[in-house]
Amino acid sequence: MQRFVCDVCGYVYDPSIGDPDSGIVPGTPFSDIPDDWACPECGVGKEGFSPVV
Repeated sequence: MQRFVCDVCGYVYDPSIGDPDSGIVPGTPFSDIPDDWACPECGVGKEGFSPVV
């Protein structure tokens, strides 16, 4: 699955890990994360993330 990186702080969202502290279970693709989710490191919204190439 595609990983995404925060353009502000460099946090990488890895779908195989998810974001359990925010209720995002492992296996959740970035596209399925709620639109109001924010980076757990710096608080930027989903629009501040880019695909990892």
